[in-house]
Amino acid sequence: MLRNSLFILCFALNTIGCNDEPQSNTPVEETPKPSAMAPDFDAAKAYEHVKTQLAFGPRVPGSTAQIKCAAWLETELKKYADTVYRQEAMLTQVISKKQYRSINIIGSFNPQAKDRILLLAHWDSRPWADQDTTNKEKPIDAADDGASGVAVLLEIAAKLKQQKPTVGVDILLVDAEDVGRSEWSDQSYCLGTQHWAQNPHVAGYTARFGICLDMVGAKGAQFPLEGFSQGYAPELQRRIWDIGNRLGYSDYFRYTQGGQITDDHVVVNEMAKIPCIDIINLTPQGGFGEHWHTHQDNINIIDQATLKAVGQTVLQAIYE
Repeated sequence: MLRNSLFILCFALNTIGCNDEPQSNTPVEETPKPSAMAPDFDAAKAYEHVKTQLAFGPRVPGSTAQIKCAAWLETELKKYADTVYRQEAMLTQVISKKQYRSINIIGSFNPQAKDRILLLAHWDSRPWADQDTTNKEKPIDAADDGASGVAVLLEIAAKLKQQKPTVGVDILLVDAEDVGRSEWSDQSYCLGTQHWAQNPHVAGYTARFGICLDMVGAKGAQFPLEGFSQGYAPELQRRIWDIGNRLGYSDYFRYTQGGQITDDHVVVNEMAKIPCIDIINLTPQGGFGEHWHTHQDNINIIDQATLKAVGQTVLQAIYE
């Protein structure tokens, strides 16, 4: 689905910023044994998908790398999905007044199924290394903060093609997530998801639930219970974390309280009205890793073990 138009995005999220502190720890009980087994997630292939994205260069909206990577993502999804949509628009931030070319790519599996699951990740690179000490105005590779979530979803797409699930699944790769700045307010982030929520790839689209993946590839990553997810979809969040722990990934899926993070899942909850959680790497102190928004966010930070933990957990959630 191709759309070429100018949209002025203006909606208020009742949120707090990305750097807010976590709350107290909360233990969660285990869930029953799985009723269906998922196919084996191939972390080596997911790792190669990260490398391929980085080879294009920083995927900043409006860049040549963006155009080339979007074409590759569309081609990859067409290998696996029943239907692929391309959603393109020029988006304007209401705060900064800056315009960004955004390209969302959506792959749908079992499009006839009414019972659907939404999986999403952003694929753009941050235009600035604002947390670095040098080259602060140059774009970052975004190996973890961007490419890792997309890589996991592409490998999940391959498994959905190999072993057809009983439910419908939509993989949403969103653009222009990381073009915001704190001084521009939280509304300046997640522009591609805002556009999709206002203009879904299928009229009247809805899903039973959604899972957002962001920063899911770093060595030693930990995924606490993100605060907004806990408020919007606590039962879903508990289910996913229980699955991860049951599969042996307790070092990653931690039953500790995380901060409230302004991310694409907030838009999905607030605008699309779909209960959605965020799997996102946060430190025990509630912040982000040292590579966040720096030039250290490159291929050296990516670990196949982390990709495996996330990919296998999400696959199991689909097939259960």
